[in-house]
Amino acid sequence: MTLRLFRAELLSVATDPAKDSEAIRHEPDGLLVVEDGLVVARGDYATLVPRFAGLPVEHLPGLVVPGFVDAHVHYPQMDRIASHGEQLLDWLERHIFPAEMAFADPAHAASVASAFLTELLRHGTTSALVFPTVHAGSVDALFEAALERRMRILSGKVLMDLGPDGLRDTPESGRAESEALIRRWRGRGRLGYAVTPRFALTSSDEQLVQAAALLEANPDVLLHTHLAENRHECAAVAQRFPDAHDYLDVYDRFGLVGPRSVFAHGIHLTDRSCARMAEAGAGVAVCPTSNLFLGSGFFDFGQADAHGMRLGLGSDIGAGTSFSMLHTAGVAYQAALAREVRLDPFRALYLATAGSASLLGIADRVGGLQPGQEADFVVLDEAATTLLARRTAGADLAARLFAMQVLGDDRTVRRTYVLGECAWNRGMG
Repeated sequence: MTLRLFRAELLSVATDPAKDSEAIRHEPDGLLVVEDGLVVARGDYATLVPRFAGLPVEHLPGLVVPGFVDAHVHYPQMDRIASHGEQLLDWLERHIFPAEMAFADPAHAASVASAFLTELLRHGTTSALVFPTVHAGSVDALFEAALERRMRILSGKVLMDLGPDGLRDTPESGRAESEALIRRWRGRGRLGYAVTPRFALTSSDEQLVQAAALLEANPDVLLHTHLAENRHECAAVAQRFPDAHDYLDVYDRFGLVGPRSVFAHGIHLTDRSCARMAEAGAGVAVCPTSNLFLGSGFFDFGQADAHGMRLGLGSDIGAGTSFSMLHTAGVAYQAALAREVRLDPFRALYLATAGSASLLGIADRVGGLQPGQEADFVVLDEAATTLLARRTAGADLAARLFAMQVLGDDRTVRRTYVLGECAWNRGMG
């Protein structure tokens, strides 16, 4: 038996603090015990350490939180981050589709996948639901790189038979390639699959039927797509599907709205859609930096909470402007406040960890830093910058956490641990 003992200030929010008054777990001087990549014990240091007398204890300087869980991000878009001048549909045509065509080359896909996962770890993200491209090889490249790093990554070939030349499959090829990928990667490492139609406008009715068939035939996979991100997009969807009640109803009519459905954005939702999503157990990955960057709007947390919707948080690189889930949480606060909702910093941490994990169906494994879960965690440095150090000096826990969300970035991540092993150390570059 090999045990590793970590002494640090520990913080996690395993359930939604808006609904659970006991959600916040904090040990100012805590002990985290890890065996074979799993948390086997956690508690107050003085109380717990006698159970492990004689074993060495490693001190982690900083605030330890669960590894961040990014509920929506595009790895092929990382080199097009900060692309100027367009809202969603024109931005895709001008900047993104040309970049994604290059992923027909397996070597290019492998190179970008490696750089992408390194960026995730550098920013403290240990699990993610990731959009690749229409090319099956883009999934292979991502999964190979994730397997090597032992990260918990979910992804799946993009389905888009109405895409542009060079980014187009067929309903038949999309299904066949998806089935082959599921067979090839199922059960390997910490990987998971997601059926991934890009959005309603890039798939024919027949392809959406095939996506639903894939989902039904594989009860261990997710559905991952976009929903109600941009007003022009919503208008185009309404024009193509005039008989649908709203955007969500388009997916619902094809059997794509259920407890395994993760919809990115959801800014422009009707109350009917929100009620239906809550009823079905589907949820939204909120992507505030992307929504601001593309001029799409602000997510309505008040509307979502009124209907009891499930929520997570996504960076949505490359429309999103930072890999940092800390920064994303800070912008989520600003987006919420624009609609007169005051997003609590502990709830923001929940959305960036256990909330996103719940949305992805992996909350039993990651997100809470609880005994029995995988030991993915991040050491945060609240004195990473001079300004941050000044703001956090003498502050209480809530103020310190909020300051890191508003002022923090990759510099705030001192170390990232995957399955109890250090996978990123800022001091080592």
